[in-house]
Formats: sequence, structure tokens, C-alpha cells
Amino acid sequence: MDPRRSPTKMPTKPKTVRNRNANSKTPRVREMQKREQGKSGGSGGGGAAPPAKRGRPFGSGSSSASAAASAADSAAPSTLLGPSLHVHNSFADQNNKRIVLALQSGLKSELTWALNTLTLLSFKEKDDMRKDATPLAKIPGLLDALLQAIDDWRDIALPKELAKSTRVRTLGANSVVTGFGNEYQALGSTSALHRPGVGSGSAGIESTQHSGVTKSRFTELWLDEDGLFNLDDEGRAEKQQCAVTASNIIRNFSFMPDNEVIMAQHRHCLETAFQCIEDHLVEDEELVTNALETIVNLAPLLDLRIFSSSKPSFIKITEKRAVQAIMGMLESAVKAWHCAAAELLGRLIINPDNEPFLLPFFPLIHKRLIDLISMPALDAQAAAIGALYNLAEVNMDCRLKIANERWAIDRLLKVIKTPHPVPEVCRKAAMILESLVSEPQNRSLLLAYENAFAEILFTDGRYSDTFARILYELTSRPNNKVATARGIWGM
Repeated sequence: MDPRRSPTKMPTKPKTVRNRNANSKTPRVREMQKREQGKSGGSGGGGAAPPAKRGRPFGSGSSSASAAASAADSAAPSTLLGPSLHVHNSFADQNNKRIVLALQSGLKSELTWALNTLTLLSFKEKDDMRKDATPLAKIPGLLDALLQAIDDWRDIALPKELAKSTRVRTLGANSVVTGFGNEYQALGSTSALHRPGVGSGSAGIESTQHSGVTKSRFTELWLDEDGLFNLDDEGRAEKQQCAVTASNIIRNFSFMPDNEVIMAQHRHCLETAFQCIEDHLVEDEELVTNALETIVNLAPLLDLRIFSSSKPSFIKITEKRAVQAIMGMLESAVKAWHCAAAELLGRLIINPDNEPFLLPFFPLIHKRLIDLISMPALDAQAAAIGALYNLAEVNMDCRLKIANERWAIDRLLKVIKTPHPVPEVCRKAAMILESLVSEPQNRSLLLAYENAFAEILFTDGRYSDTFARILYELTSRPNNKVATARGIWGM
């Protein structure tokens, strides 16, 4: 063994001696270079092994898997800077039963582990092209277990004025423990209770005191941190946090195409989501937002008749209550909520089976949508026009009500003239006007805007074809229904 080389060091690339004259190497340096080149050539089969990539185990550079990984990393976009955490796709397959059982256990440590794992597995970047992503909603019992975490919070998330009041107990009032189940309130939240594994008596009380100041120690109550949830305010907050996390996971599920059909036909999932948005005035805002976004993602496949189907029902949600919940979100002052509600209505009306449940609310819907168009928020304008674009194609009655709504035509024209930064929104606004002019009863209203239509026709070439058809409908085509009425009644 050469005493000049440490036996623990791995073979490295030959070092060159820095000199202005490249040919001024001593014979000793040339001999060391030849020796190391021969050693590396003999061990690597004639070629030096590529160094292991950063973040990969040593020795991975000499395998075919490392070559494939190197090719994949080289093909990744250069914009992905910084560390990235990836989970193998077989993790959910190998641990699906454990995840479901952890959610059903009700234990804090198990529930936290399952929720954190599912949050990581369900999250997907916008440009992430994971074709082998596991459809987690297809794991037996997983969706029901997540919904149970939300239901557990919903069962205790009642306003305090609706909670059952405590009865006054006079028997044994002088006793610390009465036997009526009020020991926790009698002893106080800062006192230590006798529990296996925790000191009792004076030792337990001393554990809660430090320097004469009594401190609340929730881990010394009935239940440990790794056990069940407490029934105090901290336990309620933890339940609420678990429910919000579960709703976020379900929201992430709804973005995966493999999960859409299963979730759109899962009555318990839809009932829970609609109940959350129905109680948006008293429920956690993040929980309501996650439930609303879940429904919006499932809206193209959603059939409101599922609430009157023979599938088992956990929450008595009817079609009318579901639409009323959406209307409550549409009337909300929160921009994210009324924009999502407008987009949801536009997607629901595409399904003809949902029309009978939405049409009774149409006078309120189109009035609110036209109000949203006048808002300065661009995303609110886009959501409202997208919904009106689909609603105008439903039937004649919808087109008549939109045209007769005050300021409807003016606001649609304002979106086009401003213009809206998204050209698709302007195009849909022009198409709405074209749908309105197709009804003969609306032509007398739209003739007042003939000059505005002509101005857009000659100044904006992107929508000139649409406004040319509008002007043709207004001026060239005869009003067949009015002509028939004149012939019959002598008008």
C-alpha cells in the first residue's frame, strides 16, 4: 500500500499541478498520475465511474438506475430551484390499511401521522407530471375516514348559545366530587386528576405549580398527548385543526381526474361539503373554502338528484338546500367565495338534469351576477360573465330576464370597451349579447345600443364578426312574431 494515500479515501480524479508551463511536470508527478489512472481503469472496466448525484446514496453512480435518474433530472425544468420532496408511489399501496386505521383510531398521534402523510401524498404541483400518482380516493374506506374527521368536529362545533345548559346540583354541593359527572368542572382545569402513570395527591398538585404560579398542564389531565382528544378548549381547537386538514386533503383529491367520478357520486362527501358551506357564517373560513373548492372541482360531474337518490344519507341535504347554500356563498362579501359560487353555478347549469333545481332561483342569480360584473375585481367579472354565458344558453326565459335586468347591457359593453385583460372574457361578453339579440322580444331594448355596437364593430377587429351578426339581427331580419301579431290583431 502506498503510504502517501489514506486507505479510507475513495479514488478521485488525478490532480494536476498548476504551472504556467504545462510541460514542466516532474517525473514523480507523471508516475503518480499513471499509477492512479491505471488503478481507476482496472476497477471501472476501462472507464471512470461518474460521481454520485447530490442527494443520492454513494455507489448509485455505477448502476443503470442512476443513469436513468440522471437523464430524468437533466430533463427536469431548470425553474425547479431548491430542495424538493418526493414520495414513492408505492408508499400508499403498502400503507393504505395503516392510513385508514390511523384515521379511524381517534388517537392524536395516529391521526396526525395519517393527515400529514395524506397531505404530502395528495399535494401536486401545477406543473407536476406524475402519471403514476396513486388515486387515493380509491383506497377502500379512506374517503369515509376523512369525512369522519370532519363530522367529529361538526358534531361539537355548535354555537355556545345552542349548547345544553348545565343543571344546578344541590345534592352534595359541599363535596368536591359529587358523582354526577362534574368532577372535571369541580376540580378545575388546572388540577391534576388521578390517572395511572401520573402522580396523584400532593405530588400531582405540585407538578402543576412552579414558583407559586399555577400553570395549566394539559398533558397531566385525563388524556395524554398521544391519547384521545380532551374535551376542553384545546381539544376543540385540535379537533377543528384536524377537520380543516382533512378538508384540505379532500380538496386535493378533487383535482385528480381519477378521483372525480368517485367523489361526485359519493353522497356523504357531497352532503358534508354542502353542509359546511351552508354554515359559512359560523364555520371556520378555511374549512368552508376547502369545501367550496371541492364542489367547484366536481361540478361538471355533479348531479343534484343524488340528494334524493336511494344512496345512504348521513346528512339530510335536499336539492333545494344545496342550491340555497350556493346562493348564500354567491351573496357573500368574501371575494373568493362569491367568485367560486358564480363559477359553480355556471358549471352546474351545463347538466340539463340540474335545471329544474336552479331555475326557481334564476331571478336572484342573474341579478347578483350582473352586480358582480360592476365590481372592480377582475376575477369577479370573469366568474360572473362565465356563469352568464352558460345561463344565457338555457332557454328563452333566461335570455329575456337577463336583457330586462337594469344595467345588464351597459356593464357587458363596459367589459368589452375597457377591455378586460383576458380576451376570452370579452369574447364571452360579446357572445352573451348575441344570444340576447336572438330573441325578438329583446330587439327593442337592444336597438338603443345600436351606435355602441357599430362603434365596436369598426374599432375592435377581434369582435367585429360578433357585432356584425348582432347588427344584422337588429336591422336586417324582420320580426316575425310582431308581424304575425299585426296581421291578426290589426296592430
